Amino acid sequence: MREIAEKIEKKFKNSGADDVIVTIGEEEKTQIKFSNNKVSATQTWQSMNVSLFAAIDKRLVLTSIHAFSQEIIDETIKKLLKFAKATEQNKEYSGIAKGPFKYQEREGTYDKAVAELAEKDVDLVEKGISTALSNGAKRTAGVLETTKSKVYLRTSNSVEAEEKGTKIHFSIRAFTDNEASGHYVATARMLKDCNIESAAARAAEIAKKARNPLPIKQGKYDVLFEPLPASNIIEQMGVAASAFNVESGLSCLAEKIGSKVASKEVTILDDATLPGGMGAASFDAEGVPTQTNTIIENGVLKTYLHNTSTAKRYNTVTTANAGIVSPEPFNIVLKKGSFIKEELFEQIKRGLWITNVWYTRFSNYDSGDFSTIPRDGIFLIENGKIKSPVKDIRVSENLLGMFRNVSAIGEDAERVMGWEVETPVFTPPIVVKDVNITKSAE
Repeated sequence: MREIAEKIEKKFKNSGADDVIVTIGEEEKTQIKFSNNKVSATQTWQSMNVSLFAAIDKRLVLTSIHAFSQEIIDETIKKLLKFAKATEQNKEYSGIAKGPFKYQEREGTYDKAVAELAEKDVDLVEKGISTALSNGAKRTAGVLETTKSKVYLRTSNSVEAEEKGTKIHFSIRAFTDNEASGHYVATARMLKDCNIESAAARAAEIAKKARNPLPIKQGKYDVLFEPLPASNIIEQMGVAASAFNVESGLSCLAEKIGSKVASKEVTILDDATLPGGMGAASFDAEGVPTQTNTIIENGVLKTYLHNTSTAKRYNTVTTANAGIVSPEPFNIVLKKGSFIKEELFEQIKRGLWITNVWYTRFSNYDSGDFSTIPRDGIFLIENGKIKSPVKDIRVSENLLGMFRNVSAIGEDAERVMGWEVETPVFTPPIVVKDVNITKSAE
C-alpha cells in the first residue's frame, strides 16, 4: 500500500499537482442470505481499490482504480492530468489539511473473532433462525454480513495514516402469516456486541403481535418510533448538516446556525470516536484526526460538518468530516433520554407504535418535506397499551417539524445500519407528537 501510494503521489506532484490524496482500501466481505428458514446463498468478495484526488491550479480531478498494474496506474494518471487541463477552475476550493498528525486508535473497531469467523458464520445464522422459530415465527428471511477491511491514506501535505476494522451485521424478518411480520437488526464491530438471538426474538415477538392488521383513519397521531425507524429520520438530519448539502440546496438547515431546529429534548452528535461505533474512524478523507462534533444541542443548531475547504468559506476550522467533495458524518448519535420503554408507551394516549419504515424520500430537501412508509409491525396505541395492529399508512411530514415535536427519548440506545440507513446511527426509541399519517396508497 505504501509503495503504490508513494509512487502515485510523486507522479502527480512531478506533473504539477498542488494537492494529492491517495487512499488505498482492502476489503473482504462475506454475505449469507437465508429465506424460508434455510440458508439460500453464501458469497465472499475480496476487493482492493485506489482512490485518487488531485488539485492542479484549482482544477479538481477524482477517480478510482480497481485493477492494478504499473501500466494501468500510469495511464490513469495521464488521463486525469489531461482531463484537469480541460476542466474549469473551482474557485471555491481552498486546499486540504496540512500534516503530519498523530492518531488515536478507536476502541472496539477491530475484532479478530469477526475477521476469522469463516464457516462459523453459518452457525450464527442458524441460531438466529431457530431463536425466531422458538419465539413463535413461522418463517424467516434475512442476511448476515461480516466485513474486515484495511485502509491506507497518503497526501502531498505530509499526511500518512492507516487503520483496520471489522463489522458484523445481522438483519432478520420474521413472519407469522402473509400480513404479519417483524424486523430487527443486530449490528456491531465486535462479535460479543452483536446479539443475534435477541434481534431474532424481538422480530418474532413483533410478528406475533402484528396478526390481522386493520386500516385506520388519516390524521395526526403521537408516534413511538423504535430505533430502527427512528434512525431513518435521524440520519437525514445528520446528512443535512453537511456544508456541501447546505450550499447545494439539499438541506433544510441552511442559514439556521444558532436557531432552534428541534425540541429542547434533542441533542445530536456526530461522533467518530464512539467506542464500537459502526462508523468510528481515526481520520477523515484528508487524514485529519477525527473528533466529536455537536450538531444540535438542546434543540439549537450549533455547527455544519466541514472539510478544510468548506471550513475556510465559513471562516471556521474543519470538523474532520472530509469527504473530499462533500463533508460526511461518521456516527450520528441522538443523546439518550431518561425514559424506560414502558414510560414511552405511557406518553401516548392515542397514537401509534412504529417498528420499521422504508422508502424514506424527500419531495423537497430545502424545506425538509419527506415521506416514509411504515412496514412490518405497526400498532394502534390507546392509553399506553396496544389496541390493535394496523396497516397501509404513510408518514407524510417535515423533518424540522418532526424534530420540534420530539417529546420523549428512551434511555436504551441501539446501533443501526443497513439498507435504509447508510450512515450509522446510535439512537434510543423516541416519541414524536402530532405526526401526519396518510394512506400509503396515496
